[in-house]
Amino acid sequence: MNTKKSILLKFLAISLLFLLAACGPAETPTEEPTSAPETPIDEPTLVSEPTTEEVPEVVEGIQPASEIVIYHWSEYIDPDVYSLFEQEYGIRVIEDNFSSNEEMLAKLQGGGTGYSLTVPSDYTVEIMIQEGLLARLDHENIPNLNNLGDSFRQVPYDPGNQYCVPYQWGTTGIGYLASEVDEPTSWAVFFDPDADAPYYGRLSMLDDARETFAAALIYLGYDINTTTESQLQEARDLLINAKGAISGYNSDMFGDLVAAGENLMAHGWNGDFLVAQEDNEDLEYTIPEEGGVIWVDNLCIPATVTPEQKLAAEMFINFVLQADIGALISEFTYYASPNEAANEYFDEEFLEDPAVYPPDELLTKLYYIEPVGEFESLFQRLWDEVKTAPVP
Repeated sequence: MNTKKSILLKFLAISLLFLLAACGPAETPTEEPTSAPETPIDEPTLVSEPTTEEVPEVVEGIQPASEIVIYHWSEYIDPDVYSLFEQEYGIRVIEDNFSSNEEMLAKLQGGGTGYSLTVPSDYTVEIMIQEGLLARLDHENIPNLNNLGDSFRQVPYDPGNQYCVPYQWGTTGIGYLASEVDEPTSWAVFFDPDADAPYYGRLSMLDDARETFAAALIYLGYDINTTTESQLQEARDLLINAKGAISGYNSDMFGDLVAAGENLMAHGWNGDFLVAQEDNEDLEYTIPEEGGVIWVDNLCIPATVTPEQKLAAEMFINFVLQADIGALISEFTYYASPNEAANEYFDEEFLEDPAVYPPDELLTKLYYIEPVGEFESLFQRLWDEVKTAPVP
């Protein structure tokens, strides 16, 4: 069944009620959301009945901003979440996009302002805290923090959620067309490829320094957070040698390109592949026997916000943490939710899907990317050398 269609019908009904109550027109989303995969998920009860105490609209005399901008990964939230939030609180959300943590971090380090929210991954959060780029959260404005699972309230990069709130989590592995190629059991398909294999030249890797080096380092048997320069240079050489087998680097459309058959395999994030299954049911996702990356993305508030923007951003975070909205987001992205209260809205098939929630035996072979201090610049320099190197 396509649960997305039924949920959208419910959105229309709820939106009509809001319109009648307000006696005036409400804004509609500027783009149509794409459908999620067909694994059934229970429909959430929408925002008309919040599960926890409402966030006050005035805090210590501060009125929330009427508009906020979120700096986000592309296609990483159901656009209806923005319109539902605006209908509830009268606050408009505008989205701007980045393609990697490094791109986002460089913009904020360079003085980029105007953003009320951003969505960095775990290791980047720690860097941003150290550099003073994030505002400390006022937990009184985010009572739905209680909906987080226990393990997401004491994450090592931000214990106690002082600066950020976990948004989605997932893994990095390989998506492939099962009707065209065998399941890839090793990262060797990228790093020791068979030139006669049908996938040769029809592979892609993420356009992301830490993720691509992680894949190479895992294949070599090294720590993905190594600061041993000789190991990093070995990984660089491996990535350069792989350039003959790959069609390019892509962090936005890798799942769609495999679903369309343009590529037969891709290095990428699990949820993007699972969403792309809507277009091609032959697309499968796996993590090679050597292991892969596990990550948590987070909602954070830049330190440059005004008090009005900060309050509006905290109201949005609290809204996202509602159980029904958390379920709606994961139904759209097909990534796992750190929002434990959202689990009651998911079908068992979703919660038991190993491509979404890895089994315990696989978790032992998944590794978090961690900040490496001054060696971050070395990762980036070596990645630049990979990308500019000629194809062997």
